[in-house]
Amino acid sequence: MKLFKNIIFTLMLLGFLTPFIILGYFLVGQDYDISSIVNYKPDITTRIYDKNGDKIANIFDKEHRYYASFEEIPPRVIEALVAIEDTTFFEHSGVNLDAIFRAIIKDVKAGKMVEGASTITQQLVKNKLLTREKKLSRKVKELIYSLKLELNLSKEKILECYLNEIYFGHGYYGIKTAADGYFHKKLDELTLKEMAILVGLPKAPSAYAPTKNYEISMGRANRVITRMHVLGWIDDETYNSSLEENPEVFDDTLTQNRAPFIVDEVARRVENLGINDLKTGGYEIYTTIDIRLQEVAIESLKSAYDMSLKRIEKYKTYEEKKLANNSNYEIAPDVNTTQLNGALVSLDSKTGDILALVGSVDYKTSPYNRATQGRRQPGSAFKPFIYQVAIDLGYSGATELVDIARTYTYEKNGEELKWQPQNYEENYKGLVSLREALVHSRNLATINLVNDIGLRELLREFKKFGIKNLPPDLSISLGTISLSPLELAKYYTSFANAGVQVEPHLIRYIDKKSTTIYEKQEQTRFITEPTQAYIMTTILRDVIKKGTGRRARASGIELAGKTGTTNNNMDGWFAGYSPTIETVVWFGNDDNTPMHIKETGGKIAGPAFSMFYQNVLKLYPQIQRKFEVPDGVMEVDINGKKEYFSDISKPPRAETEVKAEEVLLF
Repeated sequence: MKLFKNIIFTLMLLGFLTPFIILGYFLVGQDYDISSIVNYKPDITTRIYDKNGDKIANIFDKEHRYYASFEEIPPRVIEALVAIEDTTFFEHSGVNLDAIFRAIIKDVKAGKMVEGASTITQQLVKNKLLTREKKLSRKVKELIYSLKLELNLSKEKILECYLNEIYFGHGYYGIKTAADGYFHKKLDELTLKEMAILVGLPKAPSAYAPTKNYEISMGRANRVITRMHVLGWIDDETYNSSLEENPEVFDDTLTQNRAPFIVDEVARRVENLGINDLKTGGYEIYTTIDIRLQEVAIESLKSAYDMSLKRIEKYKTYEEKKLANNSNYEIAPDVNTTQLNGALVSLDSKTGDILALVGSVDYKTSPYNRATQGRRQPGSAFKPFIYQVAIDLGYSGATELVDIARTYTYEKNGEELKWQPQNYEENYKGLVSLREALVHSRNLATINLVNDIGLRELLREFKKFGIKNLPPDLSISLGTISLSPLELAKYYTSFANAGVQVEPHLIRYIDKKSTTIYEKQEQTRFITEPTQAYIMTTILRDVIKKGTGRRARASGIELAGKTGTTNNNMDGWFAGYSPTIETVVWFGNDDNTPMHIKETGGKIAGPAFSMFYQNVLKLYPQIQRKFEVPDGVMEVDINGKKEYFSDISKPPRAETEVKAEEVLLF
């Protein structure tokens, strides 16, 4: 009796649905808008890569989706999908009536919904065009939409839309996204088992997600593989080996953001290029960043920061003990270490490519990018530009400079004021060589050098560097201009790149749909002859060997650079370079208060510079380690010390009369 009732009910239900299905064939030309599928253009995730093609991050708005054309999708993926979801996909017209009837009978027998009968086309319609309400009217609309869609799109296009639109769990929309997220693979790199895992997901993405329920996901995949075997689409060997495979699954964040400072800076620069759909446009942005150097830059900056905090605690302990033993002891002013922060930027000296860019010691607590947006006074790190002008005017490392104190009178707001600059060591030597003056950062010798050149002449010569907003007074000698670390790095390429300044670049090129829409253009500025730049390099090399930059040394590679410490220790810099890579490090308090009185550029920034290059050598042991000597440089022994000269910076007259064998030409 129960079976008889079920049969009668089934026939009635079929009789009720059939007219609607037939009517659908006549209504496909009516107001059933399928344009969102016919003209399918979903929001697509933008990807950012480093110089070696390693992915740095995904950028998207609401849905994380990569797009795969039908040609990109391996045939095995299509077979696996059709096998488990819609075996007669290539035969039906959008609706499989036989499957519907079978499902209705099973549902009636069970007294509830136990089997669906949706085709791939219907599933696409349901996801893209309809709500998820369980009403007969919605089901009829689904059938009509599906019939109409099949009349307007090829089977291949429907599959393409489906595999890009459907949700695959873990925040992944589209099969290409899921392949990358779960397996870190391109579609054509997937094994059959991995394909089976993916095509098995849309039925219940949360339940079958391999990151949550690995064994359940494997079971679902094995049913897909078994179905393919039953249909004769794979042989016994493939079937057995695929069942035994247990793929590695990755549980990544959606953004996979390995370098947030880079992502933020890329976004800013892309907007300046007029690209306003970064999160939805599906761009592939290839940067100049070396993600491995970026990571060691972060590590180096943080390590130097931690060392500074430890030193400050030791200073406090020491001073408290001194004060306890001597009530008249003047303890150093307390400093707010919570304000201490830093930045590091590193460039390829020849191309200007930004290899690493770190805007703070911890992005999570402070995402403000001090490397590009923070403008601070470079102090003595600016002095090499003054000395380069002098060298280009014929001075040499052997030229003697006056290192004595002077009092300067100037007027400000109608009031006459006095300026009495001092050396950091608060002493003076009378006469020092130009080399020694820069190596040991002698303020008084530098000011007197500016006087010798003439302030007006110096400012005129500075135009070749392209440096803007220079102070038109002697304070320029002490680096009172405001620059960001990236700006200072740009100007330092004048020394590091044999006299040719290069514009820093972060973005190499941008692709969209395999078409390059932007590509960097190298911009260079001639500053000086290679011989003159090399003379500066030899002096800055001595800064690290035996001057204020000793803490910046790294064994096994030649380095050149300059420390910078501003008044009251408000800023600590180290700017320098190896034969191929240039790096600028800055530390200071964000509120512009002084750091501890003993925290100088050499002490706080130098170690970060040193650690960075030590790691560079570990990562790239084949890197060039010695500076090249350009043609035209003369090496002369003067009073037992080597000095370098050129046709512009000539040796002292007495020394030109030395024997020929004492002059080495390179």
